[in-house]
Amino acid sequence: MNADKSTALVSYIGVIGILIAYLKNKNVKSNFISFHVRQSVGLSSCFFFLGYPVGSFNSWIATYIFWGIYISINIFAMITVLVGLKKPIPFVGIFFQKTFKNIS
Repeated sequence: MNADKSTALVSYIGVIGILIAYLKNKNVKSNFISFHVRQSVGLSSCFFFLGYPVGSFNSWIATYIFWGIYISINIFAMITVLVGLKKPIPFVGIFFQKTFKNIS
């Protein structure tokens, strides 16, 4: 695995992973890493902003569905890193790229 893939993969490991990948990309300036950092920032922000409303339903079923979707999307994103693709997350990935275009 090359350095770009490993750095992009780290970006999907929580907020600390995003910070590590972002700071490491400041020196390297890779489009591949920047793409996946933007996807990861969008995915994490959706997790935090949607987590509270889902938790207010006070339903284990809603919580399990929420976590299942989050983990599935995260696994999908990690697989695209390992394959070496710049494939956006389904439904919202293009929005994340446009919204976080200043992150490079």
